[in-house]
Amino acid sequence: MDFLIFIIFGAIAGWLASIIMKTDASQGLLMDIVMGVFGALVGGFLFNTFGQPGVTGFNVYSFIVAIVGSCVVIWFGRLIRGRV
Repeated sequence: MDFLIFIIFGAIAGWLASIIMKTDASQGLLMDIVMGVFGALVGGFLFNTFGQPGVTGFNVYSFIVAIVGSCVVIWFGRLIRGRV
């Protein structure tokens, strides 16, 4: 059950990040899930690097960390493809 909640959490975080970064039309649900889950990992790493706790469970703070991380992942993807 935790795995399913983690996927839903990642999907929502990835979807919101794609709306913020204006890539919602070019991404599908699967890509939103991948961006959300990977974004949570990246966001956790970034927040830990700057002395803040990363993802701490299923709460609002962790959701914000996942969204920030997903935005960073989308931005980095644009940077690599030359679309910044």
